[in-house]
Amino acid sequence: MEATNAQANDLERRIDLSIAIAEVEKDLDQRLRRMGKNVKMPGFRPGKVPFNIVKQQYGDQARHEVLSEALDRAFGDAVVGQKLRVAGYPRIEPKTTESTTHLEFLAIFEVYPEFTPGDMAVAEIERPTLEVGAAEVDKTLDILKKQRVSYEDAARAAAAEDRVVIDFLGKKDGEPFQGGQASDYPFILGQGQMLPDFENAVTGLKTGESKTFDLTFPADYFAKDLAGQTVQFEITVKQVQAPKLPEVDGEFARSMGIADGDVGKMRAEIEANLKREVKRRIEAKVKDQVMEALIKANPISVPNALLEMEVQRLMQAARQDMEQRGMKMKDFPIQPEWFADQAKRRVTLGLILAEVVKAEQLQAKPEQVKALVEETAQSYEHPEEVVRWYYAQPQRLGDVEGVAIENNVVAWVLGKAKVTDKAAAFDDLMGQKS
Repeated sequence: MEATNAQANDLERRIDLSIAIAEVEKDLDQRLRRMGKNVKMPGFRPGKVPFNIVKQQYGDQARHEVLSEALDRAFGDAVVGQKLRVAGYPRIEPKTTESTTHLEFLAIFEVYPEFTPGDMAVAEIERPTLEVGAAEVDKTLDILKKQRVSYEDAARAAAAEDRVVIDFLGKKDGEPFQGGQASDYPFILGQGQMLPDFENAVTGLKTGESKTFDLTFPADYFAKDLAGQTVQFEITVKQVQAPKLPEVDGEFARSMGIADGDVGKMRAEIEANLKREVKRRIEAKVKDQVMEALIKANPISVPNALLEMEVQRLMQAARQDMEQRGMKMKDFPIQPEWFADQAKRRVTLGLILAEVVKAEQLQAKPEQVKALVEETAQSYEHPEEVVRWYYAQPQRLGDVEGVAIENNVVAWVLGKAKVTDKAAAFDDLMGQKS
């Protein structure tokens, strides 16, 4: 068997494979004779079927198997000899030759990109900073209180944040239109449940009061027959209820899982949770910047074979997610191009990270993995059980080891890049409105 290499564009490689016909015929004869010892055929005792009948019955199948194995060996020997790292599987094409002694083939495949990790000293990373204290705990308590809001009747005009119950009737050119009528309809003023002009008309009315007003629907309104049209609404307010926020007391603390209702314990627990979440979000923002810096510093080509495999993996994950949400996938065909950009980023980062980890010896250490497992377990009611679960089966640590490796890469980049600390606003970091 012989192999020669002719490089094509970028990551694609082409190798000529030559297989001796005599070797194929020899291997074919041996395979058929081995098969003949086990062939069962009516009229013959087991293993006594004549060789020419075995060859006639199984010759094509055996020849295909022998040739496939010969090609695998030839291709394997060639890539090992040339020290090529093959990505995906080769495409084998027969060549037209006049040789009477050899079968000629062309193997077309891709290789992994070879590169030296780029200089990260030019990278610029902005690291958010935020100290969690009483103010942040108070803001979080305000949000938790709003999530537990109740409403009580108010003998005053409706205002923002009030819960109102109304009857309304909409008319277009003097005639009621579809969807423009309801009785005892509840909504919260100021939360965008209704069009702004509609909410403005309700604001200021007391229980029992009515109003008639004109309203022009937005040009991009979802109901095309109403988009840009002016209609008239008649509304009657049936109920106005003011929001009532709970007091931060023992009962509130118990609703937050503090068995003895100790408000101090509750605040301490909220602060501890906030610190973990703030740390996580800061790390995530820094990590995103590091990954972008790595991509920018390492403009590598990516094997199409790896991209296609990643697209298929993402598509399968999307299908499973949608099916778990109750969607029927036959009614929602997923397109590969939706995942192309995400797949390219993931594969590119995977190749870069692998090279950086190898070059800089950034593999995960057991103590790092243990620390991450213990940190994850802290958010559960029984942390020790979570730790035991992870270590009960070593393969469960795979994702944690991946995180530890990424953390090592982030630390390595931060040690070389230009890092600027910048104070972050609590609301911005947590993605909350003031």
